[in-house]
Amino acid sequence: MKIIDAQQVNQILDFPNLINALDAGFKQEFGMPQRQVFALSEDPAKHDGFAVLPAWNEDVIGVKAFTYFPDNGSKSLPTLFSKILLFSRADGQPLAMIDGTTVTYWRTAAVSALASRYLARPESMRLLLLGTGNLAIPLVQAHLAEHAISHVMVWGRSTEKVQNLLQSLRTRFPHVEFSSADQLAKSVQNADIIVSATGSSQPLVFGRDVTEGCHVDLLGNHSQDRRECDTTLVTRSSVYVDYRANVLKEAGELLIPISEGVFSSGDVKGDLAELCRRGQTSRRDASEITLFKSVGTALSDLICAKLVLDRLG
Repeated sequence: MKIIDAQQVNQILDFPNLINALDAGFKQEFGMPQRQVFALSEDPAKHDGFAVLPAWNEDVIGVKAFTYFPDNGSKSLPTLFSKILLFSRADGQPLAMIDGTTVTYWRTAAVSALASRYLARPESMRLLLLGTGNLAIPLVQAHLAEHAISHVMVWGRSTEKVQNLLQSLRTRFPHVEFSSADQLAKSVQNADIIVSATGSSQPLVFGRDVTEGCHVDLLGNHSQDRRECDTTLVTRSSVYVDYRANVLKEAGELLIPISEGVFSSGDVKGDLAELCRRGQTSRRDASEITLFKSVGTALSDLICAKLVLDRLG
């Protein structure tokens, strides 16, 4: 059984190929039971958790286990630790243990870009990114691989973190214009694609500010009582999800409007597998607002991990 570390994952992957691998993988037959997320404390103020995500397809069986400790930042530790185990679908033999934390960053960014392939306007050029954490650079890189983005606006609570991120992005992508989103509402109004990857418990993106034709991707929240957007955005949008079973159990962005009686699970227009199997844009017209809510899927972990294993030979 191969042991594959974070450095190997980063060296072997690139976004055009990973996005395409996910597209192909979500079109195929697969099994993916609802993931199990366990709270490690009865204190509602603490969000420490442990999760197990199983999936399989015609080639491999996989399971990702991860821990989430949001207060680790104060200890100079990552908030998330993860490992992925792969087994042969043919005979069940163990194949590899792969660093799941790095895979999570890569596949989360790639899924965001893949959803935008089918939901964003093809001519989208202005990206607004909310969040300055570990996902920030992968998300920009993934969307640059999918769209002709010419301008990226970055918002974060820490001015210092925003400026440091902007400096890194300008060095990596000198052909793109980068700026800080000092006035968030105005930046929301000017964006073609909005990607939010924050730990915010309260809405940051408001439906009143989102302009017609915008595509919004929300991926930072995994809690039933927290959300990155308000109810108005949900009711104004055509809503898609990465996987219904997970999102409708975990995502406050949809669960809160459902509790308010203004949205229902039946209003979700499709999941990522359905988007990929259609193989064409699911956008109705250029004025439609689309919203994609992602909490992560075991299948995306499986596909990404298998691509790493295959490329290492």
